[in-house]
Amino acid sequence: MITFEYPLNERIRTLLRLEDLFARIAHTLRGDSPIDHHATLIALFDMLEVASRSEFKVDLLQELERQRQSLLAFRDNPDISEEALSGALYEIEQATAGLLSVSGKIGHYLRENDWLMGIRSRAAIPGGACQFDLPAYYHWQNREADARRRDLEAWIRPMLPIRDGLTIVLRLLRASGRPDMQTACRGNYQLTMGGRPIQMVRVRVPLTAQAVPEISANKYVLNVRFMRPDTVSRPRQCENDIEFELTLCNL
Repeated sequence: MITFEYPLNERIRTLLRLEDLFARIAHTLRGDSPIDHHATLIALFDMLEVASRSEFKVDLLQELERQRQSLLAFRDNPDISEEALSGALYEIEQATAGLLSVSGKIGHYLRENDWLMGIRSRAAIPGGACQFDLPAYYHWQNREADARRRDLEAWIRPMLPIRDGLTIVLRLLRASGRPDMQTACRGNYQLTMGGRPIQMVRVRVPLTAQAVPEISANKYVLNVRFMRPDTVSRPRQCENDIEFELTLCNL
């Protein structure tokens, strides 16, 4: 199965983008080649751009607090494991404390590093990070892999409270929905939402179905149109019925 996620508000959209960037960083940081670590640095610059909005940290703290209050409502519920509930609340408290410890604007220490900002500005130009454009960066890339990795870890470490916070929010959000099997007749599916407050839609499709969902949604209606994947010509809508799993997530 392949899972497609569609956020219905800007806050969740931002968290999903950052989750993807943290995953890229975790993967490329493990590599030893200069190309791996260049990719790590580019992902860090992208993360800086996404998370640098002045209200982002406040938004994430508010989301954590909202979910903490939701979980507190389950206290003394015999159907809920007290141990699991306490563990989730502890995670939220730790993530909140980590975010509160981040002083100033997120990533300000990166913006104050002239060497990094020089690389960032040149990397925005196609092919602009060549050795003749950035000889000091080229020298850094030729250092031992462990030395480069230590530098990268130092630049990434202050961003980790963001990762911890968004991981909790997205995990609870994904677990909040109940998956239901649906059928898209001739590749089309529509659901009346009735004003329900949904934060994210998840669509799971068998990889063998050779179908890619195009999703559009608001609080009134959800539309899913399945297209045939094509890397050469323009994608065409599926003409057969598509069985898929639909999950509406909200906390």
